[in-house]
Amino acid sequence: MNFKTEITKIHYGQSAKYMFLLVFASFFYEIASRLKNFLYDKNIINPKSVEAFVISVGNITTGGVGKTPVVCEIAKHLISKNKRVAIVSRGYGGQLSNRNINVISNGEKIFYDAKDAGDEPYWLASNTNAIVITSKNRYEASKFAIENFGVTHIILDDGFQHRKLKRDLDIVLVDSEKQFGNNRLLPAGPLREGFEAFKRADKIVVVSKNINHEKAFEYAKNLKDKTGVDTFVCKNTADEIYNIKTNALLPKGADISAICAIGQPEQFYAFLSDYNIKTKISFDDHHIYKEIELPKGIIVTTEKDAVKMQNFKRDDIYAMRLKTVLDVEEVCQKFCL
Repeated sequence: MNFKTEITKIHYGQSAKYMFLLVFASFFYEIASRLKNFLYDKNIINPKSVEAFVISVGNITTGGVGKTPVVCEIAKHLISKNKRVAIVSRGYGGQLSNRNINVISNGEKIFYDAKDAGDEPYWLASNTNAIVITSKNRYEASKFAIENFGVTHIILDDGFQHRKLKRDLDIVLVDSEKQFGNNRLLPAGPLREGFEAFKRADKIVVVSKNINHEKAFEYAKNLKDKTGVDTFVCKNTADEIYNIKTNALLPKGADISAICAIGQPEQFYAFLSDYNIKTKISFDDHHIYKEIELPKGIIVTTEKDAVKMQNFKRDDIYAMRLKTVLDVEEVCQKFCL
């Protein structure tokens, strides 16, 4: 069993292995997290500013919440308002060194494939006309975007804990189903920091991970009551399943193998209820695929995974396109629009 899979089970209450050791380690993690936030909150350390409007889209738990589609919707909306937008990502999972400033896309041309750029930056470059940059140093990357591309708005992908760069709008995402797992800090739980972090949030977006969105709306109401922060719901619905080489649509009822490498695959599988799933294969998040790993027959995967299969020789790979429904103008009102 993969170590990461075992940790995920612990985080979400499906296992209690090694809990004593993990809780002990969490104690030191909490000290470090609280100290960092204290230094910033008391202005002992000051974040650096850039000459652009900075939006952070992040969360307080480890991966799989659904940041990438939300970042995409915000970027597309800003671009529709004639803003010059750059998305700055750490570039996790890509083979390019994030010690450098890597221009994945200039808004017109994509310069790297998904293997080098990382699946999420590549997907964002493919689905928006934003400049997409990866770098560990978000401040220098943001300055680079402003100086070289005339950027007016910067979106930090997964930026809530990155306090070195001052932001104008902090949006925190929460999973409607997984929520905060066992409510423990890393490594005993999925929390990157404690619930006091919501004091820094300007907006909360609950990402619905269920086909029925009623639970997400109820949870959003409860979160707003508890935190006092305006809270919204982002709905993801299955749009169509298309062949990644021919764009032909997959008819319902087909026999398929469902494959993905995302943080929380349950919703993806649920969206495939109109198909006969013969096999489900879940790899670790950001997995780099080899063609030999795929079973025979029709493969259905996510668009995030499909970008890493585009050069495969086989022509029976399909991707599920999702429709993301979020009132971006409402989420960003009184701020950047």
